[in-house]
Amino acid sequence: MAPMKRPRLRDVQALPGYKLKITFINDQTFIVDKRESVFSKPGLAPLRAPEAFSKAQIIPGEGWTVTWPESDIQIGADTLWLDALEQSARDENTRSFLSWRARHGLSLKEAAAALGLTPRTISAYGTGSRHVPRTVVLACKGWEAEKRDEGRGLRDET
Repeated sequence: MAPMKRPRLRDVQALPGYKLKITFINDQTFIVDKRESVFSKPGLAPLRAPEAFSKAQIIPGEGWTVTWPESDIQIGADTLWLDALEQSARDENTRSFLSWRARHGLSLKEAAAALGLTPRTISAYGTGSRHVPRTVVLACKGWEAEKRDEGRGLRDET
C-alpha cells in the first residue's frame, strides 16, 4: 500500500444513513458516517434530504474533495481522512486525539507545534502505528481550554 503525502480520493459512493464509502489513492477504503455533521452543521443542512446526500461525487481527475454540486457543498479529503481514521480507531485515546485534530482542522505540522511533538509522531498517532498516550489526550484538552480562554479574552497573568 503506497503512502499518501496528502489524502486524495479515488472514489466515493453515498450509502444509506448518511454514510460515504470512500477510497483513497493508496487503495484504503473506509465507510465514514457523516450523519452527525449533516445534522449539526448548518452549512450541511441541504444534505439532510437523502436524495441530495446521495449525489456525492468527486470531480474527475482531482480527488481533493467530495462535492455536491447542486448544493454547492464540499468536504475535503483531509477532513474525510481524519474522520475515517477516527471512526476506525481501535482505542479511545486515538479516537480522542483524531477528533481533536479534526475539530480544529490541524495539519500534522500545526498539531505538532500545539503539543510540542514532531510531525512524524503526530502522523504515527494518526495512523495507529504508535499508541496515543493518555498524557497527549490531556494535552489536547488543555490546548482546547487555553484556546477557549483566549477567545473569551482570558489569559494567564503570571
